[in-house]
Amino acid sequence: MRIVAGKFKGRRFHPPTNLPARPTTDFAKEGLFNILTNIFDFEEVSFLDLFAGTGSLSFEMVSRGCEDVVCVELDKRSVDFIRKTAEELKGNINVMKMDVFEYIRTTKKQFDVIFAGPPYPLENIPMIVEEVLEMNLLKPEGWLILETNQKYSFADHPNFIRVRNYGTTHFHVFGHQSKVIDTPISNT
Repeated sequence: MRIVAGKFKGRRFHPPTNLPARPTTDFAKEGLFNILTNIFDFEEVSFLDLFAGTGSLSFEMVSRGCEDVVCVELDKRSVDFIRKTAEELKGNINVMKMDVFEYIRTTKKQFDVIFAGPPYPLENIPMIVEEVLEMNLLKPEGWLILETNQKYSFADHPNFIRVRNYGTTHFHVFGHQSKVIDTPISNT
């Protein structure tokens, strides 16, 4: 895996092979950040990485100047890897070893960008959107981005903004007010 842009562009990192994570591909990550770059000033945002896995998206945010990053991951090996890599990058990443739903229900902090990349077999994936919005974790103009496979569609959700597809990876974007910015397209 590599960091695709910013001050650490091209830097590769090698998570242990035994991590129970499905890292977002570089292709999908690059596509997502092409969109985010046009919407957010990374140096001014707060970023929450739910189901952080390898921390790849958090490292990308740090590389692009984000200084307020929180990772939530339950797996100890993943947490150890994220902490070690964050130290190497000298990035301001607060790594929380805890259940994502527990974090959502107990934090009082709000974020500009929230990314949730849950394990695809997780049965309550749609609840992530409901809980994040209900617990008021998203700032008024913020975005919640939910990564899923093609099995899920949220086009009828009242807070749905858009979806972008990168192969089998789908990024569903939600906000406080529904407004379709563009029609869903496939980038395959």
